[in-house]
Amino acid sequence: MMEIKEEKNRLVLLDDEQNEIGEMTWSDAGPDSMIIDHTFVDPAFRGQKLAEKLVATGVEVARRTGRKVIPLCPYAKAEFERKAEYHDVWRK
Repeated sequence: MMEIKEEKNRLVLLDDEQNEIGEMTWSDAGPDSMIIDHTFVDPAFRGQKLAEKLVATGVEVARRTGRKVIPLCPYAKAEFERKAEYHDVWRK
């Protein structure tokens, strides 16, 4: 079972052996916004919707901390464009 661990301005995706196989990072843009600037999943683990899970977890972090998201990372931006349920936290 994959695990997503939250660190400061970073979500880390871990495999069953706790090896880091992906990440999503963000930077703070003032007290009420976060900029998702990078999403990565190891090529060996792609095709399992893991990057999608990272972005979804990032959206949960934004909601929990009362912030809006500026998705600069191309993958995150595509996810925000695809999913209407993220529009409540999308700072356009």
